[in-house]
Amino acid sequence: MSHIPRKRFGQNFLRDAEVVHRIVAAVAPSATDHLVEIGPGEGVMTEALLPWCRRLDAVEIDRDLAARLTRKFQNQTRFQLHRADALQFDFRKLAEDGKLRILGNLPYNISTPLLFHLFEQTDGIHDMHFMLQKEVVDRLVADPGSPDYGRLGIMARYHCRAEKLFEVYPESFFPQPKVVSAVVRLVPHDTAPVDADPGPLSRVVTAAFSQRRKTLRNSVKALFDEAELRSLDIDPKARAETLSLEQYARLARRLAEKQSP
Repeated sequence: MSHIPRKRFGQNFLRDAEVVHRIVAAVAPSATDHLVEIGPGEGVMTEALLPWCRRLDAVEIDRDLAARLTRKFQNQTRFQLHRADALQFDFRKLAEDGKLRILGNLPYNISTPLLFHLFEQTDGIHDMHFMLQKEVVDRLVADPGSPDYGRLGIMARYHCRAEKLFEVYPESFFPQPKVVSAVVRLVPHDTAPVDADPGPLSRVVTAAFSQRRKTLRNSVKALFDEAELRSLDIDPKARAETLSLEQYARLARRLAEKQSP
């Protein structure tokens, strides 16, 4: 019997062989790679990748799909299934023998929190390739001044280099989603591009975008007064979407100084 997609898990299964081929080509796995697939679903991508890698771990939350995948790949010594919630999964424990290459067709309903979960573990990740809602990918790659520029893109830029690869249309899935998808490549930086700790940076960015339509003098007033903003060469009348990562790093360093004993 075929699996009935579950809405609560955001299941839209990739059924387009050409798209599978393009994703495999983008990942370009080698015989030494340790791949980790999040949400393998019916195993279409898993099957295409297994011949080309050293090892493939899959993280699947759905009990029925996990059972199907176990049966399907029971003779594959390179394959290891983890029945777990990716939002709670410690990917670092899989990186004991080298950095991971992570990929997946991520459920739209958990994509943003899952990305932030992975950003916290980039020390064990070589790169990531994800199918996401196009809107999320546009936010990941947005530049300052763009309407798509926000907290996700800024924190992604701090942790990774992001590149939008190609779009995927609803007819490539079953059931068909109501939105266009896109594939993105995320490559963690060896060294952070700015001098700032992620904790204070995240706090500043979150405050700035909590009231996106307001000027910084209002949105971050709980953290900085106007004089402090001016001392950092930041216009209190500017809006959150106009500041660069370096300007946010400036604010994060000041916040860290204020919080230090």
